[in-house]
Parts: sequence; C-alpha cells; structure tokens
Amino acid sequence: MGWKNPFKEVTNSKPLFLTVYGTVLIGILFSAIYVFSAVYTPDSAFSWGLSQHVAPSSPNQSLDSYPLRVGGGLMAPMPQPHGGKLKPIWEIPPPGSKIPPLETFRLTKELVQERVKDNVIVATFGNYAFMDFILTWVKHLTDLGVENLLVGAMDTKLLEALYWKGVPVFDMGSHMSTIDVGWGSPTFHKMGREKVILIDSMLPFGYELLMCDTDMVWLKNPLPYLARYPEADVLTSTDQVTPTVSDDRLDIWQQVGAAYNIGIFHWRPSDSAKKLAKEWKDLLLADDKIWDQNGFNDLMHRQLGPSVDEESGLVYAYDGSLKLGLLPASIFCSGHTYFVQAMYQQLRLEPYAVHTTFQYAGTEGKRHRLREAMVFYDPPEYYDSPGGFLTFKPSIPKNLLLDGEHNLQTHFTLVNYQIKQIRTALAIASILNRTLVMPPLWCRLDRLWFPHPGVLIGSMTRQPFICPLDHVFEVHTMLKALPEEEFGPGIGIREYSLFENPLMPAQVKESWLDVQLCQGGSENCQSNSTNTRLLRFPRHSNEETFKTVFSPLKDVKVIQFSSMQDAFLGFTDKTREEKFRNRVKRYVGIWCCVDKHTPGHIYYDMFWDEKPDWKPLPPQTPEDDHPHW
Repeated sequence: MGWKNPFKEVTNSKPLFLTVYGTVLIGILFSAIYVFSAVYTPDSAFSWGLSQHVAPSSPNQSLDSYPLRVGGGLMAPMPQPHGGKLKPIWEIPPPGSKIPPLETFRLTKELVQERVKDNVIVATFGNYAFMDFILTWVKHLTDLGVENLLVGAMDTKLLEALYWKGVPVFDMGSHMSTIDVGWGSPTFHKMGREKVILIDSMLPFGYELLMCDTDMVWLKNPLPYLARYPEADVLTSTDQVTPTVSDDRLDIWQQVGAAYNIGIFHWRPSDSAKKLAKEWKDLLLADDKIWDQNGFNDLMHRQLGPSVDEESGLVYAYDGSLKLGLLPASIFCSGHTYFVQAMYQQLRLEPYAVHTTFQYAGTEGKRHRLREAMVFYDPPEYYDSPGGFLTFKPSIPKNLLLDGEHNLQTHFTLVNYQIKQIRTALAIASILNRTLVMPPLWCRLDRLWFPHPGVLIGSMTRQPFICPLDHVFEVHTMLKALPEEEFGPGIGIREYSLFENPLMPAQVKESWLDVQLCQGGSENCQSNSTNTRLLRFPRHSNEETFKTVFSPLKDVKVIQFSSMQDAFLGFTDKTREEKFRNRVKRYVGIWCCVDKHTPGHIYYDMFWDEKPDWKPLPPQTPEDDHPHW
C-alpha cells in the first residue's frame, strides 16, 4: 500500500483520527532516523556522554596521563546487548575515544544487568597491586566462555587500566592504596568489609552472585555445577583438607571440620541470603576487630543442621531456614588440596578452581604457585629474560627420596641436598647474569602453621611429593629488590615448569645449549667445541673460567647444565662472594612445626654443609629463635 491513500483517508476523517495518524507517522519517521544513525555511526556504544577524557592514541601511551576522578559506587558503562548477547570482553575503546563521564560508573541494577546471563553475575574486586591476578582471573573465565562478569576497582588506577583493556569494571569507592596491603593488615581487613558491603548491595538487585577473591583462578566453568543445586541459598568453599566424598558431590557437611572459606562462594537472592548478608555487614561494621571470614563462620554455625533432605547434601544453617552447601574441596581446591595433595588427580576428577591459600610467601608466593601450575598469565617478556635463562638437571639419589621413614631427619637430608645444588646454581646465575629456572623441589614432610606428624592425618598427601617453592624458600625475599651495595646483583628466578608452559616462545627454546660437565684435563673435556648445541665444561671451575667461556654466549637464550654437583669451585672476587652469601642466606625459610615444643619451627640453612654439627632442631631458647644470619 502506498503513502497517498492513508493521507487521503486521514483528511476525510475526524480531527481526532487526524491527530492519531499524524503522531504515529511522526513516530515512525523518528524511529527510522534513530535506527539509521545507530547502524551507520561507528562505535555508537561509546559515543554517548563522552566528555572529559580521551583514550590513549597508541598502546604505548601511558595511562597515567589520563587521570580519572572517581566518585563512590560507580561502574563502567556497558552498551545494551544485541540479540541477547553480552558485549565481548577485551574489546578496547577505539584510539582517541573519550572515557564516559564519572556518573556512568555508578553501580546500579540496570548497569549490572548488562553483564548478567541466566540471572547470574560473577564478580571479584581488588586494587592495582593485584592487576595481574585480576587479568588472569578474567582471562580464564573468558577462555571458558563465561563473560557475565564484573570487576570492582578499589582504586582509581585499577579502574582506569581495566577500562582501557575492555574489562567491565565498577568503582567500589574505596580510594584504597595501589600497593599490596599484606595479609592480616588493617587495610586487608578493610578489603574484607568492602566485600561484604558489596554482597549486601548486589543481592537486592535480584541476581545470583558468584563472588570470588582475585587470588584464585577458574579452571572449568562452574556455573553448570552451581545450577545443580537450585535450592541452595549459599554455596561456599572450605579449608577442608581431608576428602569427605570421592566424586563431585557436595562435601558431607557433618564431616567438614575446617572453616568455610569466603574466597569462593555463590549467593542466591533469597530472603534468607539477603538477611545473612545484612547481618554479616552490620556485625563487621560494628566491630573492626572481627575478621570477615570468622564473622561469616560464626553466623553460619549459629544453627547448623539438620540436612535439608537425604540427597542434595544441603544443610539448614544460620537462622534455620538458610540452605547451605559446601563445595567439594577436591575440585574447588584450596592451596593445600591442589598444590600439595593434588587431590583431584588422585580421585580422577576435573578441578573447577584453585585458591592460593595455605601458602607462606605473601602475594609473591601466590603468584609463583600459579606460575608453577601454569595457570598464571604473564606478559611475553616474562618468557624471554634479557640475559637469558640458566637451568640444570637436578640429581637426587633414590635413597634420599624413598628409603627409611619419613621424618625430620630424612626430610631435611633430602631438602638440604637440593639446597646445596640450588645454591651453586644461584652463584652461576649471578656470575653469568642469567635468570635461574628453579628445579622442582621434593619434600618428605608437609609445612603448616601448627604442630603435625609430618602430613595431615586423613589427607591424601603422598610422600615424597613435589612441594611448592614457598615450603622451603622465601619467595618474596628472592624477588625483592635488595640494595646491590650490600647484597650484590639481583638474581632473577622462574618456576620449574617454565619451559613446559604453552606461552613459552618457540624461539627461546630453540636457542638452547646443553652443558655437559666433565673432568678437567681429560681428552674430550674441551670448552671450545664447535658444536653449537652441546658444550663440555670442566667441573670445579671458578668464577673467571665461567666468565671466559660463557661471556661469548650471551645470545644463547637457554643454558642447561647436566648437573650442579661440583660445577663451581668458588668466587675469585671475594667482595662479590661476601655480598652473594649475604643475599642468598636470606632465601631460605622454616619448616613448621614440631609437636610439644615452643617454638616448634626449624630454620633451613643455606650453608648447612659448612657446619659439621648441623642438625634439624627447633630453637632451644628464645634467644636462639632467629634465622642463620
């Protein structure tokens, strides 16, 4: 039908109908103009309200030159999803574009809704010190196809950086420092309160909330698992270290004696859950000495039981009406069930998550554990150290690993044997200015904060086992920038799994030289071989020999020694040796803990072999309670 007839009919109609027809036609025209402009205007999602700040014109331009004033409770804008799909994450704003006005960062139901899928939102939060953890967290989820996520920024620097990377971010209004605040510090406890305030704020929006700490990563999409328990008001991880089930059911609540861990927990917007969140928030705000996790556990245990039914594994908790489920520790892993026990492997299960708890070197220790497991995302330069890498094949006699009882003496004998090799490797790495790839570290005994018989009774810890580096070494000290005038040049380290990581560039592994130790003076022990892949090098070489032979090989990316046994005779420069010793003696930590003795810890000693009477004993007096330096 043409346009003429309708207009003719309108002119013959009553005035009321003329008005109606006119209004409809004008609406159609304006709608057509709007659709046309939306389709043909580039980057229309980011074209509205962009008034104050401009995106960097190149990836190398500093974000610091674009200060962002942030108010409380703001959130990065997300365009309306097209066809029911979420806007892709990692889609960065176009070069030269402006950042939206600050009020568009406000946390509202409407804006959270833009990231919701199947009524679920996945969230974490942190400050700029955890930027790499947050990017790793987001990357794992997006690789798993989970994009209904949001990140809360506790400082301006993080908010700005995530926005320009295309990560959906909202401002928590905390105005916190950008540095690592440290576990247990007053600022750390403030962060915990922010989490509770956030949960209490988001549950009234009516969406399910999967709240996570930034020091965990997702290994498998958890949303189908959580959907198996639609009646649960709260599903939480725990610090349980002994299995209560051998499959992927919820842990048996009657057998879980460990704390409920709030690093991973899922909330449904039920009345009971909202009541819990409000009371938890009020409890923490009324007393700044209460740790957020302790407050949660106290509330949950106010009433615990009976079971909701015989099948689901849920239990009535808190006020008697809240339905609680405990996520199985075998697949929603703590730092113990994943890194120490490898419980999921022994039970032939697929892990959903790992949380870097049960570790002993702060944030650096968490990062190193995730790197050992090859689940941390580092920039390309991490895998191509400027001075190249040094690695070696560790040699451990079978009797040190397997013979005799697993006790203090056999544990320290095994670990000390490896410490001596690592000390030699650190010296050579220092001389050659190379980054040392640490070997896998074998332990006979577990490390904890309290007395235990070697391994936790009921756990699935195998003996011996490859223990995390922070069980023996002070990872945070090894990575700390110490003054060179006192400690000599720094020595970079990498995790033992570095060359197995899929992110390792092929060109690095292709530039590889094997060094075979040999007896100096023998016929085939020649360090000037023309073989570009193999070098025979004399044992008991000193600092000058290392420099002479390996200085021309600076372009070789990886040098691997066949052994560290008798590889290094010693430093020629005694001043450098003194500084080296001053540095590396701080690299080792403690084992903990002997039962019925205070203090119960035993200090490792980097130079144990220089003390003929050295024995693995705890300090006998308070005056003796200090490291061996």
